[in-house]
Amino acid sequence: MRSGADLDDPASDDARYGGLITLSVAALSVLLDRMTKFMVVSWMGEGDSIAVLPRIFNITLVFNKGAAFGLFKSANILFICLSSFVTVFILLAIWKKNISGSLLPFSLGLILGGAVGNLIDRVIAGHVVDFLDFHIWPVFNIADTVISVGTALLVWHIFARGHSRES
Repeated sequence: MRSGADLDDPASDDARYGGLITLSVAALSVLLDRMTKFMVVSWMGEGDSIAVLPRIFNITLVFNKGAAFGLFKSANILFICLSSFVTVFILLAIWKKNISGSLLPFSLGLILGGAVGNLIDRVIAGHVVDFLDFHIWPVFNIADTVISVGTALLVWHIFARGHSRES
């Protein structure tokens, strides 16, 4: 129950809405990630590839036991721990009402959703399902995409915030 001081505190409302935005973006990211992975695994076998835009973009099913670019293939436990740490860290920030503004909740929601999406794969299957293949980059998935976009937005938020304090 909120105290009387909380009822009139706009910062408290901002943090509460920030947490709601973070969780909503995370839930949508996980849903999109899980749905796309389910469809690809249901329709294709490992190594199968479908040319969507020939020589530019394929849907190629890869089971990735490592990190980005297939690095650290024997470190599944490490990545489970890292994803779990990120998830707990963001959830604690929400619980402590430390997420406010518009860009920060959105970026953390993307990072949380991507971390959870790939964590589910690692825990259930021991690998991550990748399928987006642009030929000039290693095959990746929706979770990787939202983590990358969320991280870029978070860095932008941090630098923009630092720059506005200097002014």
